[in-house]
Amino acid sequence: MKIVTIDVGGTNARFAIAEIGDGHVRHMGEPTTFATGGVSGLAAAWKRFEKTQPEALPRAASIAVAGPVNEDEIRFTNSHWVIKPAELADELGVDSHVLINDFEAVGHAVARAKPEYFVHLAGPDEALPDHGVTSIAGPGTGLGVAQLIHTGNGGYRVQPTEGGHIGFAPEDRVEEQLLDHVRGVFPRVSVERMCSGPAIVQIAEAIAHIENLPMPSGDDRELWLSALTGSDQVAVKACERFCMILGAAAGDFALAHGANGVVIAGGLGLRLKETLTKPGFAERFVYKGRFKGLMQKIPVKLITHPQPGLFGAAAAYAQTHAPG
Repeated sequence: MKIVTIDVGGTNARFAIAEIGDGHVRHMGEPTTFATGGVSGLAAAWKRFEKTQPEALPRAASIAVAGPVNEDEIRFTNSHWVIKPAELADELGVDSHVLINDFEAVGHAVARAKPEYFVHLAGPDEALPDHGVTSIAGPGTGLGVAQLIHTGNGGYRVQPTEGGHIGFAPEDRVEEQLLDHVRGVFPRVSVERMCSGPAIVQIAEAIAHIENLPMPSGDDRELWLSALTGSDQVAVKACERFCMILGAAAGDFALAHGANGVVIAGGLGLRLKETLTKPGFAERFVYKGRFKGLMQKIPVKLITHPQPGLFGAAAAYAQTHAPG
């Protein structure tokens, strides 16, 4: 059957037609993207998407949203959109739908994406286990964390968490100074404060202070551009430190979850592909004292699927409505 799969963020809403069957996504069409600022809401974007299609839209949808999913209403941090779950079916004219958090959708994408959509980062260079628990961490505007729990016979479930909000634990003197710096802005410093897109500003400021280097100008987007193009020394150092912090956090999540596989996800994670394959990330992932030997046995991958939110939302619908 065909469904409409949707990934709604604060800035953009992406739509695609997906074909599902027997609990799997058989095919997903090219996505259509709308800036949320230019559309009044989800129903209006749905109608716009329908106008781009050669035939009427399927009467089934799977929707991933950036933010907590509750029964009353969903509001977005960077958008005027409001989604009221109880009214969705009538507004969209669908007979069935699934509504999930966007990082939960990423968990479904990890469960169903083909092996070619994963790049090796650390541990043994082998496929992710099809049993046990896979920890997933995705740096972006925040730090998404989830567990992919394999239930046997190819089954699985995704457990979204708020793991990004655990406390940040410095691993060396530089990070101790970094923690002191950030505490001047945020009294409680979570891992997310140190391991999300905006964090590069705080990291760069601390490094510039510690090494007596000029602080580059610009916001977090400009700093990431400087880091990834190598145009500024402090930004590059901040990016490398960021990946070390992400490696340490991913290792902590694996220990806490009892994981035998780890996946790094998120748009920022994908942009950091080249830096994540350098030694800093992998060294910090296994740097767990007496458990270093255990950590060295865990394969760590980066998911490179171009649309994990859309694909994962479709996979969630396929799982929910699988025969039996």
